[in-house]
Amino acid sequence: MPSAQDTPADLSFRDLSFRDLGTAGYAALLTLAHPEKPTDAVSLERLAAGRLPGEHHSQRGAFLGGALVGAVQTGVPGMDNHDGWLDLTVTLHPEYRRSALADSLVEYGLDVLRAAGARVAVTRLREGWWETGHLLRRGWAEHDRMWSSVLDLRTVDFAAFADEEARALASGVRVVSLADLTAPGADPWDTQPHEHYDLIRALLTDVPSATPVQVWPFEVWQMRMPQRELDPRGLMIAVAPDGTWVGTSQLAQVLTAQPGHLHNGLTGVRREWRGHGLGLALKLAAARAALARGFTHSHTGNHTGNAPMLAINDRLGFTREAAMVTLKRAVEGGQ
Repeated sequence: MPSAQDTPADLSFRDLSFRDLGTAGYAALLTLAHPEKPTDAVSLERLAAGRLPGEHHSQRGAFLGGALVGAVQTGVPGMDNHDGWLDLTVTLHPEYRRSALADSLVEYGLDVLRAAGARVAVTRLREGWWETGHLLRRGWAEHDRMWSSVLDLRTVDFAAFADEEARALASGVRVVSLADLTAPGADPWDTQPHEHYDLIRALLTDVPSATPVQVWPFEVWQMRMPQRELDPRGLMIAVAPDGTWVGTSQLAQVLTAQPGHLHNGLTGVRREWRGHGLGLALKLAAARAALARGFTHSHTGNHTGNAPMLAINDRLGFTREAAMVTLKRAVEGGQ
């Protein structure tokens, strides 16, 4: 592979060829470009399994003289899946971080989005990454921002929260795992699925994102959740005395590229049950369950405007990393 020093400074679109890039090769490039946020084929295949029939997606490598110098992925955004919005993710091999190459890959991706009828292109990147600065200089605008945080579960002082946890549960609310609520031999996702979905829908509706979360229809949620390979022992549910599911914390997805690490998805409590410490109780229960299963770290992301959850995370000892920013721009010529 030619080195960065041998790469022409005026590298242009006409020097490149594009072809489909397999999941393993794409995962390897993403990890090479940003080793602080590793991924693997298993994680990417989970996402692929949840795509709907006919859903737009492309994943192409950019090659120069036979060498993989970057990649362009387009698809339906995981966060901002609004009508007419599509994701464009451009990744450059570290030895080929050239503005001309980045511009060529972005323009190629925008052509793909135009052909797919997109009106808005979005991308999610860490603050401080080379690509983030490049796109901002090219007129992309910040749309949303989330704090990424990590917690060493072994450092949590559970005893320090014992009184608060007891008060949170004094009303008779139980915090149990989805596994505990599931009959022996049954599929956890068949356990009161409408009750579960109604809880998730209510919580997502209250997420303080820049634009309202587009909640999946029940049938899509029911199809996608099992494919995410979430361990039901790490899906904590707060159940009110009348049986209503009023809160959840999802410390249940293994980060296969980081042994011992879990992703903490949605944590939240129904609006009418807030202010009683249930969010903290759910997080503590999820942390205990993760430690019991041999995990050591929890990773999560929170919108910067979600002050209550950020406060809970700070108290538990989460360390904030670089923010994840969502950038967007118009797709000229899109339908």
